[in-house]
Amino acid sequence: MEWHISDVQNLAVIEQEIDNNELKPAMSEIVRRIILETADFEYQNLMEFSERALNDGAAAIAARSTIIVDTPMVQVGIASNLQHTFANPVYCAIETITRPQKDKTKTEWGIITLAKRYPEAIFVIGQSLTALTGLIELIEEQEVKPALIIGTPTAFIDADIAKERLKETDIPYITISGRKGGAMVAVAIVNALVDLTWQAYGQNPHTEGLVTTGVL
Repeated sequence: MEWHISDVQNLAVIEQEIDNNELKPAMSEIVRRIILETADFEYQNLMEFSERALNDGAAAIAARSTIIVDTPMVQVGIASNLQHTFANPVYCAIETITRPQKDKTKTEWGIITLAKRYPEAIFVIGQSLTALTGLIELIEEQEVKPALIIGTPTAFIDADIAKERLKETDIPYITISGRKGGAMVAVAIVNALVDLTWQAYGQNPHTEGLVTTGVL
């Protein structure tokens, strides 16, 4: 990812003010990127990573796995970084052509449609809670098995329920506890993970992940 001097200066301020020093380096880098985008230090205590999330996610990115996103904002936000690194194909749920569904939102039905086409993709759901719920239902029904789910939708109702269901699956995940999140947060997570993966795999495709390269 290309950095402007102001980004570097802001990251230096974040480094000075961040409180949580117990996170592993890769997790800490993701938290810093989110704070850079949001100026909200509370995220350092809200992030939740499953045990395999970073290494499995990095391996999937390095293998150029398909990435499915819920909104154009996420797609646009990660496209440039991917084009300069692994060039993973990215498809957007809300822009997917589907037949009308009375009981589902357009984004949810788009996620379901794409998930059935790419059952082992990386899914990035930054805004639509219904899309996350629809994806979880497919996982629970054992119809799909994503490589990684990044789920950061904001909602005042049922957001915690959906995220708890996500954590009960055996799918690697990165999510945020509580109501906060959104598309910008999802973009920050993906771009940080892509950069970490490029550091681990980009110059040496035979490495085994973030752990063996010392990124974690």
